[in-house]
Amino acid sequence: MSDTSAPGSSLPAPGPASAPVRTKPALPDFQQRYELLVASISDYAIYMLDSEGYVSSWNAGAERFKGYKAGEIMGAHFSRFYTDEDRAAGLPERALSAARDDGRFEGEGWRVRNDGTRFWASVVIDPIRNAEGVLVGFAKITRDITDRRDAQEALRQSEQHFRLLVQGVTDYAIYMLSPQGEITNWNVGAQRIKGYTQEEVLGTHFSRFFTDEDRAAGVPQRALETAAREGRFESEGWRMRRDGTRFFAHAVLDAIHDEEGTLIGFAKITRDVTEQRATAESLEQTRNALFQAQKMEAIGQLTGGVAHDFNNLLAVLSSGVDILHAQSPGSITLRVLDSMRRAIDRGALLTQQLLSFARQQPLSAELHQANALIGSFEQVLRRASGPQVSFVFDLAPRLACIVVDEARFEATLLNLVVNARDAMPGGGTLALETRNVRLGEHEVGTLPPGEYVRVTVRDSGTGMTPEVVQRAFEPFFTTKPVGKGTGLGLSQVYGFITQSGGDVQIRTELGKGTAISLYLPAHENTNQSDADLQEHAERVLIVEDDQLVMAVACDLFETMGYKVQSAPDGVTALRLLEQHGPDGGVDVLFTDLMMPNGVTGLELARVVRERWPHVKIIIASGYPQQALQGEPADLSEFDFVGKPYRLADLARHLRAPG
Repeated sequence: MSDTSAPGSSLPAPGPASAPVRTKPALPDFQQRYELLVASISDYAIYMLDSEGYVSSWNAGAERFKGYKAGEIMGAHFSRFYTDEDRAAGLPERALSAARDDGRFEGEGWRVRNDGTRFWASVVIDPIRNAEGVLVGFAKITRDITDRRDAQEALRQSEQHFRLLVQGVTDYAIYMLSPQGEITNWNVGAQRIKGYTQEEVLGTHFSRFFTDEDRAAGVPQRALETAAREGRFESEGWRMRRDGTRFFAHAVLDAIHDEEGTLIGFAKITRDVTEQRATAESLEQTRNALFQAQKMEAIGQLTGGVAHDFNNLLAVLSSGVDILHAQSPGSITLRVLDSMRRAIDRGALLTQQLLSFARQQPLSAELHQANALIGSFEQVLRRASGPQVSFVFDLAPRLACIVVDEARFEATLLNLVVNARDAMPGGGTLALETRNVRLGEHEVGTLPPGEYVRVTVRDSGTGMTPEVVQRAFEPFFTTKPVGKGTGLGLSQVYGFITQSGGDVQIRTELGKGTAISLYLPAHENTNQSDADLQEHAERVLIVEDDQLVMAVACDLFETMGYKVQSAPDGVTALRLLEQHGPDGGVDVLFTDLMMPNGVTGLELARVVRERWPHVKIIIASGYPQQALQGEPADLSEFDFVGKPYRLADLARHLRAPG
């Protein structure tokens, strides 16, 4: 602001150097007292003007502010303190006129010191009248408030910069609310994230951004109450855009108080964290899948080791029963032996199931068209589903090929169908569907990205709880009553599919059903050649490091009329073969897979195949995967018999071409 005065004043036109100077008249008594009173004040310039605006008194504060000594300024016109622009505009005259007519003038503006520098002044001019009311002069008080103005200007610029900053932010919705929650301003980020223009939301309640469920639950009001009470409220949740879509938001609500502590509103900052939430969930799913895989691997190692030792014991029992059976014609003895055989067979089946879960069961994997496998097995699956179940087959055309063991694949489908049937005790719908799918990174367990065949068995049954899903693949875990299931069904499925290079995914909802999907790597169809055929002979070399198993195996081969040689390890076996010259002295090599002294049964078999190609090779093991660690191939290179083996198993392998 600048001083103002009434137009038409007849004051002389002053100048900084050429302004006329009047001789100071004798001062009335009250002016003398006034000068004595204010002479020592240095924070204010307090001085008198005559009725026409000439300086008639001067104090220490005026000298400090304006830089003039009393002798330099007395009798000069006060307009010399104004800037050239203000004098040209007539501001000094208007200031005196306003004080004379209105009884007082107040204003702020630039003033000029004796050295030419400027300062921002707060000015008060009061008219002085004598007892008769005649104007005799003016009392003028001036204060240098440059520092205060600079601080105010800095604050104003800071506020302006802050407003520009807030308006320029696009990643955050930043806006203000009244104490009742109405929106009072709106930035560009709020418009981008929420979809509303400023005109659409100003004056409306911020609860419009919440979901219907949150509004019904009173979430917006609780947010205001918490922020008002505690000073801050921070939360995450779903929010609504103008177009009705949802986004996941991280929101902070801060209470704003004035200098007296009165709540004047709230500052609200909202960020769209939908992508970050999805990324975090994906990372958590990957972490959980890795943990589950490691847990299943550990259980598998333990299970495989137990099954291996159990197989060796069963091998001894099985071989002994066969020998006794052949030598004991008595009917009672035979019945006892048959009972023992059935018990041994059940034990052998259990170990095979355990090894299947542990992914240590040898597979006869071949290239197959999944739809063809399912089609040839359809009638078995339909019968297994039962009469109360509506069974739908939805097989995709032009389905890619998969490499699986046909018998194990069929057993897997049968297992899933039976489980689905049991989940629908009152009947329902069961669907088996196939699809070609492309998986991305971490989309299903730890499978790498690529092309897969998905085989899904879906039911409309009871569904599973999250706790059951977490343990569904663990061996011996079952929700069925005692005696109704072993708990090895899904563990076998998991072991077979993962051993075949795939993974299993369960999607379920309580009361609505379950879908179990098998993901297997997709393959192109290729031709496979058959192995050359050979006949077996009557001399056998048995290689086994377990003396008890060795003795029983020798008995079995002798029972079949073979001439038996034995060796405790691969090194000894090779030495015996070399001693017999070019033909090795044997027609059959029967070797355990896992042996000491650095030569495994697989390595021995390869050497024998290369040096004595006429020898028929049979490999036996109850725990093949451990022995195959580090080997570049699987057991499909050779004829394989699992432990515990029976006399009939050996006879079948010996008769088979190979």
